Parts: sequence; C-alpha cells; structure tokens
Amino acid sequence: MSNLIAIIGRPNVGKSTLFNRLTESREAIVDAVAGVTRDRHYGKAEWNGREFSVIDTGGYITGSDDVFEKEIRKQVQIAIEEATMLMFVVDTHEGVTRFDKDVATLVRKSGKKTFLIANKADNAQYAAYSADFYELGLGDVYPVSAVSGSGTGDLLDDIVKALPPEEKVEEGEIPKIAIVGRPNVGKSSFTNALLGVERNIVTPVAGTTRDTIHTRYKAFGHDFWLIDTAGIRRKAKVHEDLEFYSVMRSIKAIESCDVIILMLDATLGLEAQDLAIFELAIKNHKGVVFVVNKWDLVEKTTQTAKEYEDRIRERLAPFRDVPILFVSVHEKQRVLKAVEVALDVAERKKQKISTKKLNEFFLPLMEASPPPAIKGKYVKIKYVTQMKGIPMFIFFCNLPQYVYENYIRFLENQMREHFNYTGVPIQIVMRKKV
Repeated sequence: MSNLIAIIGRPNVGKSTLFNRLTESREAIVDAVAGVTRDRHYGKAEWNGREFSVIDTGGYITGSDDVFEKEIRKQVQIAIEEATMLMFVVDTHEGVTRFDKDVATLVRKSGKKTFLIANKADNAQYAAYSADFYELGLGDVYPVSAVSGSGTGDLLDDIVKALPPEEKVEEGEIPKIAIVGRPNVGKSSFTNALLGVERNIVTPVAGTTRDTIHTRYKAFGHDFWLIDTAGIRRKAKVHEDLEFYSVMRSIKAIESCDVIILMLDATLGLEAQDLAIFELAIKNHKGVVFVVNKWDLVEKTTQTAKEYEDRIRERLAPFRDVPILFVSVHEKQRVLKAVEVALDVAERKKQKISTKKLNEFFLPLMEASPPPAIKGKYVKIKYVTQMKGIPMFIFFCNLPQYVYENYIRFLENQMREHFNYTGVPIQIVMRKKV
C-alpha cells in the first residue's frame, strides 16, 4: 500500500517547518523545474520502524494578489485527491480564519483520514488555544511546535497506527517494474510499445493503491508486473498541473515496485525533478534503471552516448552504479532491452549472500586495507552478515563510531564490484561486537 501523506493548510502556518521536522531534514528535496509555481518538497519520514512519504504543498488562499494563487490551489487539490492521508496545519497564534474554513471544507469533501495539527503551540497558553479548532469539525486536534518538536511524538504515534498493514514480501514473488519520470518524456509511448505485443498480456487490474495500475506482462519468456504512472487507465478528473500530478504518482509507484525505470528526455537531459525522484527511489531501497528516450533526436555530432552518460553519472554521485540505456520509443529501439535490464536489477536486488562468502571476501580485504586509526585506536572488524531479504550488510566491530563515511564508501564499492549490485542501493551498517 502507498503511504503518502500530504501537508496542507493556508500560508505561513508552518507546513514546511513541520515537513522538515518529520523528514529530519534541514533542506527538503526540491524540484526547481522552470515554470513551477513554487518549490515542492517531498521526502521520507520514519517512526517506530514504519516509513511513509510526505509531500508539502503551497499555502491555500483565495482573493490574494499572488499571481501563483490559482496554481497553488490546484496543487493543494491534487494533493488532497492523491494522498492516502492528510495533515491539515493551522496556527494557534492566529486562531480559526476563513481560509482555514475553506481548507476544512475541502478536507471534509475528500473523506480522507485527516490529522488536524495546531502548530506554534510553543507553551501551555497556546496549546490551550488549540481547542478553538474543534469548531472545524475534523475531530481531534494535535497541538504541536514544529520548531521545537513538542507534541510531534503523539502525532506520529497516531499516524503510524493509521497506516495500512505492511505488505509481506514472499520469496519468488513476481517482480514489479514502475515506469516513472516527468510528463512528456515518453512514458505512455514506452508502455504502449511494450503492451502492443499481442502475446499473453493479462488485462490491467487495480493495484494496491488508488491510481497505480498493475498490468501483468507475460511475453518473450518474461513475467512481471508493470506499474503504470503514465496512464494505462487515465483518470478523467485530472486536468490540473501535470508536473505536480506526475510527482504524486511517481512517489506512489516507487513505493509499490521493486525497480523503477526512470525515463529522461534526451533533448532536455537530467533535470532537478529527475534527481529528486532518483533520491526517493534510493531512500525507498528500490532498484533503478535510467532510460534516455528520444535519443534519435540528439545530434550525434555534438555529443556521444558515452559523453552524455558520463555527465549523468557525475550528477548521480555518490551512487553512480546504475544502468543507463539510450532508446527511441518512437522507433521502437531497445524498449524490450530496457525491461530486461530492469529484471536483471530485480534479480540482483533479492540475492542472498551467505555469511561465509561475505567473510571470506571482506576479512582479508579489511586486514590488508583496514580503517584508519583514530586517536591511536584501531578498528577491528569481527564478521559480516546480511540482513534477511534486503541488501543491507552488518559489519560487527569493536569501535563502530570510528568507521567514517569514506571507508564505508570504500566497502560499498568493493561489494558492488565483487558481488554485482549494479542498479541496487545497498546499505552498510557498523555495529558494536562485544
């Protein structure tokens, strides 16, 4: 199930501050695509072992002099429609305003589970003022201070309780591939080219979320679920900001898949929103394949595929180890190859490396190239093991606090090269062994 929660409310109530508090970030992932009405923040939050995605929206207002007012309202309405749950933020310092009432009307019409958050409750007096917001008729009010974090623990406890049950991944499960990317990069054409094969394609069925549609693909010896973000079943009511809608669908598709095919437009290159989607895929521990579409439109005399690929990898640092393919959906070139590479990534993602193999490889390596001594103390790695079912590796040692990021990056690079984790985000954790 998708766990996407939208933060909504009028301007200046502290939505972005709450976003940064929940995602434990000082700077949100920002999409700075030209023409966008405002920076859009989206990221991951975690509480008591459960993760969920959070998206910040612009301040909902009517009748102002802001030239972006109409577009921001559209984005708020899209967020309300697409989110699993809502966090409606109000300001205890100013009390109930007519704009709060406008947002409350939208929330009631949506029927979505909503957490009414009375922000800026920095002391007992303002916390008491939060009771005024019961007049909005949205149930319990959560007095919090997004700046200090006061009250957010109780809020997060109840959010986690309201999340749908976690899905259990079974061994041998059919891989799920999501096609994501900005509007007009060729996602629909890619999907149509793939599903145009008239051999054993099962009719699309509703997926685990409201708008991600799963289609079973069985052809040419392949069997996988294709998760659509391009419009296998287009929603009739969607006429608003397509870029923002694309972000919403991409977040939900990422949560539902094993591997994403992130499509780029060769004539535009890698843009800010592509990097943000890539970052979300990594944070969600999903495999990634980059597909550069419309390569037939690029003037080959100006740049080679190798030069283009090198520039992409530079911007993906430090995680450069991803497949990058150049295709032309219009010419039907390498479409199936892109899927085959994604399936290879899915296989690598679920591989289980025995503790014996890990230690046979890493212990001699770390003895020859140990972590540098800190304050005269030497780190001794005792043994290595993999967490069940995921590409996370635990290195037990005597002084985990002295193993710094550059050495962990060295270990990751060695693991990628030796065990072939191309396209798969892996995690290395140092733990104390007594």
